[in-house]
Amino acid sequence: MSEQLCGLIESTLKDRELEFSRKEGGNFVVDLPGDNKLKTTTLLTVGTHGVRVEAFVCRKPDENFEGVYRYLLRRNRRLYSVAYTLDKAGDIYLVGRIAEHAVTPEELDAVLGQVLEAADYDFNIIVGLGFLSSITREWEWRVSRGEPLRNLEPFRNLIEDETGKPFEPVSDTDNGADSTTL
Repeated sequence: MSEQLCGLIESTLKDRELEFSRKEGGNFVVDLPGDNKLKTTTLLTVGTHGVRVEAFVCRKPDENFEGVYRYLLRRNRRLYSVAYTLDKAGDIYLVGRIAEHAVTPEELDAVLGQVLEAADYDFNIIVGLGFLSSITREWEWRVSRGEPLRNLEPFRNLIEDETGKPFEPVSDTDNGADSTTL
């Protein structure tokens, strides 16, 4: 681990006014503030040959794994310096590496910016694809009790049709020709 590289990372994070903590062994835990995903915790690990970047994005989807993974693989094509991956439990992360010679304040800014943009932009899409049944149940429960829907609003278009009525499930005997399905 290069103390010089750690110093560069620390000064860059301070200059960018990012919340972070420095741990033993060349690890920096950085909190990137977002809109859809309120905070993306990102680990920067300084190693022998550079910096490893890892950010938790979302837990393992409850459903529609194929749709979620298809989205993530397609999204990987447009990402800079990081890519989506899964851990052993199926949770979704962004990971990447920066070679030691390429670690500059500008490159750190670009990579952390990509992590934030991807996690924040993709979060509601991933949740909508992988947790729709849970969102629907929560929506119905809140509506029945008169509870606020504020944090579920991004998913209104998945729950209600354009008239504001909940989508009706398609029956097994319906050919789906005139039904709205997700």
